[in-house]
Amino acid sequence: MEQINWNPSDHDLNSSQLALFRDYFSKATSQKFQDYESLCDATIASPDVFWKGYLDFSGIVFEGSVDPVQAEASEFFEKKFFPKLMLSYPENLLRNYDDDSKTVMVGLCEDPSMRREWNLAEIRDGIAKVQNILKDAGIQKGDRVAALMPNSPEAVVAMMAATGLGAVWSSCSPDFGEKGVLDRFSQVAPKFLFVADQVIYNGKTFDLSVKNQKLLDELPSVKGHHCFKHLESKDSAALNLPGIPGGSPEFLKVEFNHPLFIMFSSGTTGTPKCIVHGVGGTTLQHSKEHQLHCDLKPAESILYYTTCGWMMWNWVVSSLLQGATLYCYDGSPAAPAPDSMWDLVDREKIDVFGTSAKFIGGCRTQEMQLKKKYSFENLRLVMSTGSPLLPEDFDYFYKDVQSSRPVQLASISGGTDIISCFMLGNPLKPVVRGEIQGRGLGMDVQAWSSEGKALKNIQAELVCCKPFPCMPVSFWNDENNERYRKAYFSEFKNIWHHGDYVELRDNGGIVVYGRSDATLNPGGVRIGTAEIYRQVETHSAIADSIAVGRRIAGDEEVQLFVKMKNNADELTDELIQELKVKIRTGASPRHVPRKIFKVEEIPYTVSGKKVEIAVKKVLHGEDPGNREALANPDSLDEYKQFV
Repeated sequence: MEQINWNPSDHDLNSSQLALFRDYFSKATSQKFQDYESLCDATIASPDVFWKGYLDFSGIVFEGSVDPVQAEASEFFEKKFFPKLMLSYPENLLRNYDDDSKTVMVGLCEDPSMRREWNLAEIRDGIAKVQNILKDAGIQKGDRVAALMPNSPEAVVAMMAATGLGAVWSSCSPDFGEKGVLDRFSQVAPKFLFVADQVIYNGKTFDLSVKNQKLLDELPSVKGHHCFKHLESKDSAALNLPGIPGGSPEFLKVEFNHPLFIMFSSGTTGTPKCIVHGVGGTTLQHSKEHQLHCDLKPAESILYYTTCGWMMWNWVVSSLLQGATLYCYDGSPAAPAPDSMWDLVDREKIDVFGTSAKFIGGCRTQEMQLKKKYSFENLRLVMSTGSPLLPEDFDYFYKDVQSSRPVQLASISGGTDIISCFMLGNPLKPVVRGEIQGRGLGMDVQAWSSEGKALKNIQAELVCCKPFPCMPVSFWNDENNERYRKAYFSEFKNIWHHGDYVELRDNGGIVVYGRSDATLNPGGVRIGTAEIYRQVETHSAIADSIAVGRRIAGDEEVQLFVKMKNNADELTDELIQELKVKIRTGASPRHVPRKIFKVEEIPYTVSGKKVEIAVKKVLHGEDPGNREALANPDSLDEYKQFV
């Protein structure tokens, strides 16, 4: 029996922006939609009608013709959308703000005294000033502009300035090591580099001058740079650039498929891939997700805990498309106290909050009873991504977090590859314990067997069977699209193969079991790692875990590594047996690991994803690849003892 944690209100069902679009699309297609699934099916069945219709509904500013919606082509990824349409991403970001005094962004860090509000006039003037800096350096349409910056309003302004000139933006966060940054930026040869002078994390201030200079020394393509003063007092001007003229910014309209962002894959299996996303696809898809799936409105505020090195930064910046107030937070989510991020959400009266599944799971293991301390009077939507959200984390959220009003907990999933989501929440469906609410509108998401058969209620490969606007435009420096094809189209001919292991259920809900390249395969039976984590990480003695498949005599055995909640505790034989029984009972006998070991740390990427593949390589005596992609790269050394 499915357990419902949240139900849509009458307002959600009848007056949310998704409900209004449902009525709009109903008239456009002369169809009646009984529920979200029938609406979603219709948008997939008639993609040209849907994407053209949403473009009209959204109010996105553009020039040119909306026909054809898709270019004629034989290959999936060559069916580019709206080839005769021109638009500006930053112009659209600011189109829904009409009052110069309106607060558009709020900059926050661990030090509350550094809180700074940015109104529309300050942002427009700041964009114009930064554009003058870029023009003096000769930046033109198509040039790459890179940034090593914290999640701050300055980073957003710099991005809007660069893309307003038609330049292409790439960013990393200051917690990346020098090699990790160079592995990324050297591939795209930026002509201009933005940096910050310092950052604060976990109560400590870190000077970035040495790292910044190293980048300038090692990136010969850079012809100009600018260093922002990050931790200024709250009384300083919004953008302290004395002597540089401001005024009205320039918003150059470019082709729908002109490059906007160059995103980087995690790099845990080699040099990061450079994934190019277009202006139009990013704008259209992000607008759809914020407006329809999140029901984000101009009077609301949104905060997503992220860094400039994770695609969720690009995604949350696009919330400006809806005229909402964007909160940019830089620092540790657990400083000065473990519940500091929740304190900020309550204090700032945030309406929409986003975080990682790891963060919510950590709050659960620490047994934070947040509803006893905070009212969360404005909070209506919490989003979780980065990894599967365990059913027990749904239980925890609705028992100990949700406070004075019903809150929709939306697990969302997609990735850097599409700079958005394949499946996410929506205001027309209940939240079912342990499930993502459903597919995104217009996204032909299916679960396929290795033979290419669509499956329901069975774990299988996530695929998308029809093109969509936010497909990458290309990979950078990818001759003949060879790496592009290999990344997504080597498994099934002309079908997008995403690399996630999922289950699509009869009710439209979706469960993600992890990356399919990290899927366990004991005895030839495929098993998702999330099923093991669900059992292990809800045990009172365990803080975290990672499961990998190890090749043994032509087969594969499951090995599990656990981090104790109290590192001083021993992993006793009794506890090992207890964990095995819990896994066997809660999952299946095939999920039971052959061996269980205690470790001090679980390796994660900087965006909070476990790196099963890197651990697996270490266990087989292989090079784990790019350690710079990890938040805690030294953690891998511990696993060498198990070779």
